[in-house]
Amino acid sequence: MTEQPTSFERPETGAGPTDPRGALLRTPGAGARASALPAQARTGETPPAGTPVGDTEHSQPAAVEPDHHRPRPVPEGVAVQHGTEDDKSREDRRTGQGVAPGRPTPMRRDGDRLRFVGAATRRIARGIDLDEIVMGLCRATVPTFSDAILVYLRDPLPVGDERPTGPVVLRLRRTDRIPEERDTEGGFTSVPQAEPTDLTPASAELCEVRPGGALNEVLRGVRPVFADAPAARAALPELLGDDVAVPGGQRAILAPLRGRRRVIGAALFLRRPERMAFEPDDLLVAAQLATHSALGIDKAVLYGREAYIADELQRTMLPENLPRATGVRLASRYLPAAETARVGGDWYDAIPLPGSRVALVVGDVMGHSMTSAAIMGQLRTTAQTLAGLDLPPQEVLHHLDEQAQRLGTDRMATCLYAVYDPVSHRITIANAGHPPPVLLHLGGRAEVLRVPPGAPIGVGGVDFEAVELDAPAGGTLLLYTDGLVESRLRDVWTGIEQLREKLAATAQLTGPDHPPPLEALCDEVLDMLGPGDRDDDIALLAARFDGIAPSDVAYWFLEPEEMAPGKARRLARRALARWDMEELTDSVELLVSEVVTNAVRYATRPITLRLLRTDVLRCEVGDDVPQLPRLRQARHTDEGGRGLYLVNRLARRWGATRLSTGKVVWFELNRT
Repeated sequence: MTEQPTSFERPETGAGPTDPRGALLRTPGAGARASALPAQARTGETPPAGTPVGDTEHSQPAAVEPDHHRPRPVPEGVAVQHGTEDDKSREDRRTGQGVAPGRPTPMRRDGDRLRFVGAATRRIARGIDLDEIVMGLCRATVPTFSDAILVYLRDPLPVGDERPTGPVVLRLRRTDRIPEERDTEGGFTSVPQAEPTDLTPASAELCEVRPGGALNEVLRGVRPVFADAPAARAALPELLGDDVAVPGGQRAILAPLRGRRRVIGAALFLRRPERMAFEPDDLLVAAQLATHSALGIDKAVLYGREAYIADELQRTMLPENLPRATGVRLASRYLPAAETARVGGDWYDAIPLPGSRVALVVGDVMGHSMTSAAIMGQLRTTAQTLAGLDLPPQEVLHHLDEQAQRLGTDRMATCLYAVYDPVSHRITIANAGHPPPVLLHLGGRAEVLRVPPGAPIGVGGVDFEAVELDAPAGGTLLLYTDGLVESRLRDVWTGIEQLREKLAATAQLTGPDHPPPLEALCDEVLDMLGPGDRDDDIALLAARFDGIAPSDVAYWFLEPEEMAPGKARRLARRALARWDMEELTDSVELLVSEVVTNAVRYATRPITLRLLRTDVLRCEVGDDVPQLPRLRQARHTDEGGRGLYLVNRLARRWGATRLSTGKVVWFELNRT
């Protein structure tokens, strides 16, 4: 079966497909006589009493009985030869009189309508999102079925079983019409056009359906109606505005769009006065188009809601912004397995730790579904909580393994947990069945780090081993998931070798003394993937080690005695003088004295005091008391309780972190 042409694809001059102006035509005698609504789809047949017309849920085009004496329809543009004048008169009555040359001829037989409905519904069904379905409806009907179409949808569109509150509002979603001029070389001639109706934005783009009004009754009836019907004559001014005229003589059809549970809009099909009017059988065609379009729109809205939920879930599961840690710069990338499945089990994280350290985490839960994303979120939250306790990397993986077993017997994941210390220029790594990280040195050499592989999280009953390695300044550590290096075309170790070569080649572009920029490096790494070389999620975390020079660190131990605050002030003053930062002496002495005094009051072991000079001045005071200090407003009669208030007012930032051996209270001051 040959698919009937359903639209002219050439863009319209002067009125775009979404422009409401020009979609309706003003005709003489706008309030023409109403046409009686037929009770049966087939013209000339007598319907039984009470038979409904154009039911969009049950009506189907009637089957055509074979007629061997009826001539076949002549293709458009081919002249029909008639033997007698009576034959010509019958042909004129069947095809319509006064059709201008080059205009689309009406569908002559029920077989034409069946072929058109089949082609149009296939075109509508190709759309996935809302705009594609509405555009498919417009392009399928113009100009084969109508000269113009207006599609109104509820605003907002209801989703699933939700019950919208408030009045029903229809918004003009899209319009389409035949262009005013056609290329005569392409087989079309210029046709005189009627004057387009002026539509104001208020009357054409937005319409509130009044309860009990004529438009509400037409929409509730679900069946398409001619514009000459009494119900439509009262409903169209409410939809289009009082000053808008539509062609008379059954040249307009108003078809409600009903989804699975409710009416979600309306479509208005229009024909120009010089074209033959709609026939009763065309009501069934309009009903089929409206039903298929409405069901497609309903599914598209549900799909859009699911995609939105998936995007929001994935966005909240991953860090929105990476932290600005001292002595290290970070960059990341995340690519879903496919646009239709945007959630997965891959994750990455960077967690600031006490002592200016930072924890680097990357993990992969089996699968890339909503369940995998939910498990990933729980494991990521657990990892953040364990990192806040400052546990060693192997202990963090051990507790993650226990958490995965509590979630279910088949909850498997791989994870790599690393802690970078910018002061000691060392990194401690523990692995749970994850691909090993790659370290790009400053000179351009790329090295796959030798890390014990370990067992995946969720296996249970296994020990995890941590290894401590050098983290030279200027080096770049790359953590990734297996989607970057493994596919149907290559195994994991082949992909890791290709990744190492890609990093080394990229480093050669910037020279041995300058590491490549982090963001550009991440993009170059992702470019190693071919068009069909990705079937899994990809999480990528890159860390550039800047470190903190030993000359920018001052570290002391203080006994928990009454003389400790005074000694801390003197040591801090000498360090600031050595760094040419005397302008901060008064503020640092005051804040150090308050924090050390609070530590001396409760500590039983030596107190640590450390100053770090980076882009800011950071002071850290550690003791063996796990209770964290809380900021509170001291009363006038209290002798203490104002130390943290001063820290909060004078410091740029401050905080307290619990350690396995106590706590650390820190604050930062801007360098002037």
